[in-house]
Amino acid sequence: MQSFAALLERLVLTPSRNAKLQLIIDYLRHTPDPSRGWAIAAITGDLSIPSMKPAAVRELVAARVDPVLFQLSYDYVGDLAETISLIWPPRPGANRSPDLGEVVETLMESTKAEGLRLTESWLDALNSTGRWALLKLVTGGLRIGVSARLARQALADFGPKEGGKVDVAEIEELWHGLTPPYTDLFAWLEGRAPKPIASALSPFRPPMLAHPLLDKTERLAAEEIDPSRISPTDFAAEWKWDGVRVQLVADQGVRRLYTRNGDDISNAFPDLLEAADFNAALDGELLIRSPEGGVASFNELQQRLNRKTVTPKQMAERPAMLRAYDIMQEGAEDLRPLPFAERRKRLERFVVTLDNPRIDLSALVPFADATALEDLRTNPPTREIEGLMLKRWTSLYVPGRPAGQWYKWKRNPFLVDAVLMYAQRGHGKRSGLYSDFTFGVWRTTEAGEELTPVGKAYFGFTDDELTQLDRFVRENERERFGPVRSVIANADQGLVLEVAFEGLQRSPRHRSGLAMRFPRIHRIRWDKPSRDADRIETLEAMLAG
Repeated sequence: MQSFAALLERLVLTPSRNAKLQLIIDYLRHTPDPSRGWAIAAITGDLSIPSMKPAAVRELVAARVDPVLFQLSYDYVGDLAETISLIWPPRPGANRSPDLGEVVETLMESTKAEGLRLTESWLDALNSTGRWALLKLVTGGLRIGVSARLARQALADFGPKEGGKVDVAEIEELWHGLTPPYTDLFAWLEGRAPKPIASALSPFRPPMLAHPLLDKTERLAAEEIDPSRISPTDFAAEWKWDGVRVQLVADQGVRRLYTRNGDDISNAFPDLLEAADFNAALDGELLIRSPEGGVASFNELQQRLNRKTVTPKQMAERPAMLRAYDIMQEGAEDLRPLPFAERRKRLERFVVTLDNPRIDLSALVPFADATALEDLRTNPPTREIEGLMLKRWTSLYVPGRPAGQWYKWKRNPFLVDAVLMYAQRGHGKRSGLYSDFTFGVWRTTEAGEELTPVGKAYFGFTDDELTQLDRFVRENERERFGPVRSVIANADQGLVLEVAFEGLQRSPRHRSGLAMRFPRIHRIRWDKPSRDADRIETLEAMLAG
């Protein structure tokens, strides 16, 4: 358990992607089965321990620590596991530090009462770092800056032979047929057994992704393609819809819906699965059909995402649809080695034969030259379009981001000047810093001018800017609400943030009545007086436009 704790701590403190990969690989090489498999399951989010929940962990600490002291500590630290790991008073005894496999496999078969007793004894046996890792493990709260994709890349780089590697796409296509602690996978990677058979029907296929298409002033490398070089002879153009990139896969009656990261979201969209009466794998955009027959805002789609179940009423009010971009498999034939021009013809024929209103075809956008393309990008026909997708006619369907094949050319983000109102501590390596910022704009009320919150952002700034923002929050704190701090924000005092966002929609769930899409801090306006920040009318005008 201590080696797993050391791995997590190093991953949190390591910013480099390559360094994180090497840390995971080294851990896998020096850790036996089944512990290394359970570690991968925890990192990828494929591990769930039913007997232990955050509420149960609170019961443990309440029996050992004064509640007032714990609450004050939790308010300061801002992270449950870290607070308990630091404040826990261990009892002396013949406590033995457990290994990771023992912890997981014992808790998997334990009742809640047994799980609490075991966890308490392990907390007594571990040091503060070990306690933190244990609590993160049992509550499923890992936030260590490692995605499931990165963990699978580490497995690929782990290699089946001396100096060898496997393609991460091979592992991703196997993944949904594997179960923790992945002993058969490790046996293959170490050359002790053949490659596991892809036993899962309707497997996930690693998606092909696009590079951003940048204007000349924004390009970082000379070899990056200039928008002026895009021509209809070489590229097809499609609208980039504001939804969720998914794969709809059906194989011998087994139907699944995956996100681009391989997460199975089938349970939330049974109405779309019902339409998958075929044997094929489609790549497309998950959208909600509007009452008028068009595409609803992303906010409507959010109401159905991340649900374990969905009611008939929810499906009727927000019917799911797939706008198909590509076809990867048809029957037993893998179409990915074909050029896009041929796959497009196959897709068009396939969608026509389906004759199902829940699955339609992403239309090609005709254009004469780069000038016409620029006009299309900046003036799309509907606000649910983020920009353009540009695909080379000759491109094969290759996992990852192959150079020079697909590009996304998004419209410019919206910008608004808002005033910082609240700040909350982050998690993981940001747990000691205020890094989640709520901001607002001015509006007129019966009581006069006041700020109303319009969004929250936790990225877009550099590490140096984060340090400056954290210092501002501490020096201008007004009130405390648990881990949240309000800061001084009035017409004479306050910090203005230039916020960038991709879209705007009505939202009764927000006090302002508006919700931003992908807000992030674009600039810190130290130079701008808070009274000169934007007003709610500015956002209303953006929405109307």
